[in-house]
Amino acid sequence: MKRILVTGALGQIGSELVARLRQDYGADNVIETDIHAPTQTSDSPTGGSGPFELLDVTDGQRMAELVDKHQVDTIIHLAALLSVTAEKNPLLAWNLNMGGLMNALEVARQFGCQVFYPSSIAAFGPLTPRFQTPQDTIQRPTTMYGINKVAGELLCDYYFRKYGVDARGVRFPGLISHKTPPGGGTTDYAVEIYYEAVRTGRYVCPIAKGTYMDMMYMEDAITAVIDLMEADGSRLKHRNAFNISAMSVDPEMIRSAIQTWIPTFEMAYEVDSEKQSIADSWPDAIDSSAAHEEWGFRARYNLDATTREMIVHLRKKFAVI
Repeated sequence: MKRILVTGALGQIGSELVARLRQDYGADNVIETDIHAPTQTSDSPTGGSGPFELLDVTDGQRMAELVDKHQVDTIIHLAALLSVTAEKNPLLAWNLNMGGLMNALEVARQFGCQVFYPSSIAAFGPLTPRFQTPQDTIQRPTTMYGINKVAGELLCDYYFRKYGVDARGVRFPGLISHKTPPGGGTTDYAVEIYYEAVRTGRYVCPIAKGTYMDMMYMEDAITAVIDLMEADGSRLKHRNAFNISAMSVDPEMIRSAIQTWIPTFEMAYEVDSEKQSIADSWPDAIDSSAAHEEWGFRARYNLDATTREMIVHLRKKFAVI
């Protein structure tokens, strides 16, 4: 990667990834794009440190113009409508998620770019093995977001086989970050619980106790993107949609970890039926061995380390002693 265009750059992943990419590759070599401009520099951890362009990813011509203008060699395509939001407007989700990816792959084919495409544990479904979910297994998701992700994985494979587009990607678990709030995913509770623990000392959880899902601290996720894109392509048997995870946790495990820092923290449950139904269709724990073997993926942050980082940083953020 030398000249990188990031779509959906103001989102939960993009805002932190852009900051890291600019640190590693130089601010001027990372083009931040989104459908709207940041209203102030605090909207993004990048703080306006490099080029920003407006981009609606359903506009393939505009995407091509920006790739040409900035001499881009890598497209990191993050713009998407997430699981809960997608269920409320499935047609918009299909048009945005699939149309945007198709444009990114077509532009990559035209200009010879690498592409990073994030899939998700949402690509699995209730027929998928729930424990140690294999890299290659049945995928019959029951949400529009999950359907988009499976189709996206297949589309990336197709563009590699047919056109030689170097498309790579991972299946992200739930991502936990203290910098940028999440945007409509089923795993959002795992971020909200930390925010509310620090701000109010209590949280009402929409996901039932005993519901295990894979999670990862954002720093590990950012490192995984960069490591995969820099990996020797000849070692990649799968190329895209690698299972990656750092931990499998349920709400009670997070509550307990928080209480080591905030003993007075209280949590109650008001289960959201829609979110719970989505969570119940996903695996409890996935197998990341293919990513370990093919490009050396390793997560550094377990639940205790993640909790420490979240509490320390959120206390600073909200000026809580």
